[in-house]
Amino acid sequence: MGRAEAGIVVAMSDVTDATFQTAVLDRSATVPVVVDLWAPWCGPCRTLGPMLEEAVAATDGAVELAKVNVDENPQVAASFRVQSIPAVFAMRDGQVVDGFIGAVPQSQVAEFVAKLAPAPPSEADQLVAAGDEASLRKALDLQRDHPGAVVGLARILVDRGEPEEALELLTRIPETADVRAVAAEARLTARGVEPAGDVTATLDDLLSRVRDDEDARQQFVDLLETLGPDDPRTGEYRRALASRLF
Repeated sequence: MGRAEAGIVVAMSDVTDATFQTAVLDRSATVPVVVDLWAPWCGPCRTLGPMLEEAVAATDGAVELAKVNVDENPQVAASFRVQSIPAVFAMRDGQVVDGFIGAVPQSQVAEFVAKLAPAPPSEADQLVAAGDEASLRKALDLQRDHPGAVVGLARILVDRGEPEEALELLTRIPETADVRAVAAEARLTARGVEPAGDVTATLDDLLSRVRDDEDARQQFVDLLETLGPDDPRTGEYRRALASRLF
């Protein structure tokens, strides 16, 4: 998908009623798509079109442009319920997230498109991508609550047998599935429990004590967290836990 404009490849396609689903709705799940509804007889459309192409080209592929001739593709035009053109819509994940009607100044067009492009990675993001401990610690010096840096460093600390620091580190960020999993591993490591051991036997033993033993209950839940939602034992033992507690 592209068109050469003054030496620049514009991420652009001419979309029809037949290709709209694939070229716009499906494609917008991967990259934001700007839909330009136009017609050859529309003077403002001919002015706006090159502005959109220039603004999209400036995103270097982070945003794509779909041009729809409304005279030839009435189904697409009807889906947007447009009453006048030019009409421009921004699509992400198959949904309209922004738009405007009529010709607007180039600066407004550039701002409209630029807002759709993902923000460039920060220095902290780049350090997290490196993945080693020194880089992760540098990332946290720049942003102490960077989720990727916190979880990445916590995993390293747990693997190295330093669960206390890992648990303290995880308190910097909101709870997510990754945070819960690493925290569970850290707590188990602190208790000397090996998640990679005979988990089923350990769960059976803990299950007999979960009702009256808070520590056993926490270990039981932590082991289920390390198994993950896709392990069939997770659902089985969660139901068993519920039956013991309630």
